[in-house]
Amino acid sequence: MSTPPGEYYTDERWQNWIDRIDDEDVDPENEDSARLLLNLQDDTAIAVVKILADYDDGTLDEETALEELRGVREIVLEEVALDDEETVMLIDGVQTSLVCVFYAAEEYVAEGVADEGTVADYIAAAADAEAEEDLDAALGYCVQAGTRIIDGDELAMEVAEDLDYGLVSEWVNGLDSLQTAMEDPEVVEEEDEAS
Repeated sequence: MSTPPGEYYTDERWQNWIDRIDDEDVDPENEDSARLLLNLQDDTAIAVVKILADYDDGTLDEETALEELRGVREIVLEEVALDDEETVMLIDGVQTSLVCVFYAAEEYVAEGVADEGTVADYIAAAADAEAEEDLDAALGYCVQAGTRIIDGDELAMEVAEDLDYGLVSEWVNGLDSLQTAMEDPEVVEEEDEAS
């Protein structure tokens, strides 16, 4: 059952999440709030994985797959217009995490799987690059790790836990959502209300 072009992820779907987060007094220390932000991130990763699955099985050609990925990226990385600055910052954190997911998916479609090392090797290289303030290289390594995850390699949680907080840890957080989506590409229910 393939998804019609442009329907993998829609403005409306993203906006529903943003409205829901805006309606709730989101506090990252609160478990329900943290879960809501993670669900937003996972839901986007699932849409990306569905595009990749349709690309892998030949439903989408390379150009169409890249176009679909770009479409989702444009929706999700659009600046969010909300009054509450703290909420905007929290959503910005989700968007930052997802940057690596989009680039990894695009790299996978355009160039294939990185084959110079393991997921852990690439993330270690990314952390080293970040320490040297070479953020472009750090993102590049995380993207390569992402292509390995798409190909079925595992991101071990201890790898993520050893990272200092920064952009690499944010990107790896996104890769964790990508891995979760690869394992279980079921739609996160927007109506999954906490009682």
